[in-house]
Amino acid sequence: MKVLFGNERPDRGTIVYDGQPRQIDSPQKAVSLGIGMVYQHFNLAEELSVAENIVVGMEPNSGIFFDKRGAAEVVDRLAEKYGFNVKAEELIRNISVSQKQKVEILKSLYRNSHLIILDEPTAVLTPQETQELFKQLLLLKEGGYTIIFISHKIDEVQAICDRLTIMRAGRVMGTYEVKELTARDISRLMVGRDAVQTIEKPPMEEGGTVLKIRGLSCVDRHGITVLDHVSLDLHAGCILGVAGVEGSGQKELAEILGGLQQPSEGTFELLGRPGNELSIRERRDLGMSYIHEDRMTYGVAREESITENYISTRCDDPDLGGRFLLSGKKEAQLASQLTERFSVHCKSPSVPVKMLSGGNIQKVVVVREMSTNPKVLIASQPTRGIDVGAAETIHKALLAARQGGCAILLVSSDLNEVLELSDRLIVMHGGRITGFFPDVKKLTEEELGLYMLGLAQQSEKELTGLYDDGKGGACTC
Repeated sequence: MKVLFGNERPDRGTIVYDGQPRQIDSPQKAVSLGIGMVYQHFNLAEELSVAENIVVGMEPNSGIFFDKRGAAEVVDRLAEKYGFNVKAEELIRNISVSQKQKVEILKSLYRNSHLIILDEPTAVLTPQETQELFKQLLLLKEGGYTIIFISHKIDEVQAICDRLTIMRAGRVMGTYEVKELTARDISRLMVGRDAVQTIEKPPMEEGGTVLKIRGLSCVDRHGITVLDHVSLDLHAGCILGVAGVEGSGQKELAEILGGLQQPSEGTFELLGRPGNELSIRERRDLGMSYIHEDRMTYGVAREESITENYISTRCDDPDLGGRFLLSGKKEAQLASQLTERFSVHCKSPSVPVKMLSGGNIQKVVVVREMSTNPKVLIASQPTRGIDVGAAETIHKALLAARQGGCAILLVSSDLNEVLELSDRLIVMHGGRITGFFPDVKKLTEEELGLYMLGLAQQSEKELTGLYDDGKGGACTC
């Protein structure tokens, strides 16, 4: 899709669009042809308004000046025409994730795009928001627009798509009418075998408390409270799921625990040590690992080799040669073992990480963070944007770590994943914990979606049991 939108140039082959061979050498060229692209990670300026983001590069002018009022009127009419509930004058940082996605689609419509490419558009949406998006996509289809819908969620492909092209390892496995294929057929073509859809999870063997969080809060640079007095206990051998619409505070919670942010208020203890005072190195030495949600920015050094990424957190490991000089032979042995263990598809562990697919890059991050047998694992969006085969490999690794006594805080926007893997589950909305479910088996995706949207919230009494306050366990989050 990057080739089709002009961000990458093909080494060979042709593109025929609207019956004509096309050379698309830039996004500007793609836009001029009527092609629009909505990336999985939005390209929006948080400090600008909805209207300013939509018209950027094609601004209406009043003489030589930007016509701000005219832009707002054009965007409001466009949003009303397509039934998109966004206001032109709202700042991007003040709107919801689903509204940001609508802004991205409106950007394409404003530029007269007739072919719209959507890359994993439901990755950060609740079931209710997903259904709303599908209704709008069907209206666009009825209006004559062509939509390319990229997804690894088989049920969504079956629900929204007419035709399906399946790719594996850079090759097309075939193009089919969706109604001709079962979910098992699609899975087999994607992965090359039958992928497990339901996760078989052994009974939890819960140990002692390894992470105690009390009253953690975080205020962003705009003075907005994004994490609001969160308290919880995490136990060895337990997976505690964290669900919530993106921007509900779960990212800040994970980054504070991982050492990338400082809390504005509150404390946490890691294996009995005051966590606020620990450096990232000290947290790792105690047994904490962290899978960051942004694998390309925080997860890997993209220009370096797979091997160098594997050893980046263990350069002082005596098994690799010592603090000052590392053994190239031992590095290569370790890299070979880890690559084979997680079936990372590559020519050699010596190739740069940037040469791998997204799923294999994610495997590199996960295998590095889990190869040290952590006692506490912060796993944030561990399978976002990867195929079902790679996701299955990572799920098995998480469950194996749980059986080994690792305490896992699982932050995920994939509701099936968080429901299947979690032993217990919390829901966050507006920076606060609004729901705690000690028995995840009784929870449905639809009910979970209501809590994520803030349409349902538990009372203080219902949140009992999330942590021990010394008074019987009542939670006052």
